[in-house]
Amino acid sequence: MSLLNAARHRLLASLCCLWSAAAIAADAPTFGPELEGFAYPYPLQHQHFESQGVALQMAYMDVAATGTPNGRTVVLLHGKNFCGATWDASIAVLSAAGYRVVVPDQIGFCASTKPEHYQYSFQQLAANTQALLTRLGVSRATVVGHSTGGMLATRFALMYPDTTDRLVLVNPIGLEDWKALGVPSRSVDQWNERELKLSADSVRAYEKATYYVGDWKPEYERWVAMLAGLNQGPGHRLVAWNSALIYDMIFTQPVVYEMPLLRMPVTLMIGTSDTTAIGSDIAPPDVRAKLGRYDLLGKQVAAQLLQGRLIEFAGLGHAPQIQDPAAFHRALLDTLRR
Repeated sequence: MSLLNAARHRLLASLCCLWSAAAIAADAPTFGPELEGFAYPYPLQHQHFESQGVALQMAYMDVAATGTPNGRTVVLLHGKNFCGATWDASIAVLSAAGYRVVVPDQIGFCASTKPEHYQYSFQQLAANTQALLTRLGVSRATVVGHSTGGMLATRFALMYPDTTDRLVLVNPIGLEDWKALGVPSRSVDQWNERELKLSADSVRAYEKATYYVGDWKPEYERWVAMLAGLNQGPGHRLVAWNSALIYDMIFTQPVVYEMPLLRMPVTLMIGTSDTTAIGSDIAPPDVRAKLGRYDLLGKQVAAQLLQGRLIEFAGLGHAPQIQDPAAFHRALLDTLRR
């Protein structure tokens, strides 16, 4: 091949790549500000209420037992970059085992309202969740929280111990105080600027590295499309702003210091290769090296719990319920039956 033909070949290959990328971007789904257009695995219902002077709606799924009912309820709380829909496999397994399963989308997330002004706190989200359970007639439940949902589940259990018979925390963030460890603070405006830049490529790269430890499967694309499609849809600026407010809540309201106050049985389910740590992207190298060591954090926190149990998934990342659902659900059902 002559040099001229080789140059033409490289140019055509580059153009094909650009056209393919443009076609993918054009075909990428976008969803409404309350995730309109994204298919949930079970019917969505809505709790309408007023909070902080604002009319809000909180989306949720309430799934009855498909197996022989055992009279117990499990509440599944999603993480920051997740939604109730990402619990789809867990809902099916729990329902088949006889549990009623309640799965809310928190205010500011997913299919729920994203207010222009809201003072986010874990106690506010816990109060919203308790109000939902009261409306549904749930007076006692096992609360399972993943990622940021683990921080919320901890706050919920501390505020409503009579409602919480057992706590299960799946790779919860907040097992360390990032600010105290030296992570620089971001203002809400800085968080907002960061969230406005979110894309499917950035989500995929982050999740591959952190959630799945370098592994990637085609079924993970659905959750990339969910998050990126929500951010890039018509509610782009409002979605990013709420995300910024929520990140500020996560960073400034650590729950790790209150773990010893939990009175109910607590099970930590930890993918040991997880490295999630808020602000690690701007932390100095020496600080970053100490953050997100879930292989150590799980053991440290379990030792502080009055009735603690640690289940480790060696080599798994931040979302073991998605990365290895069979192993995760065996361990979860065993925990609930104890």
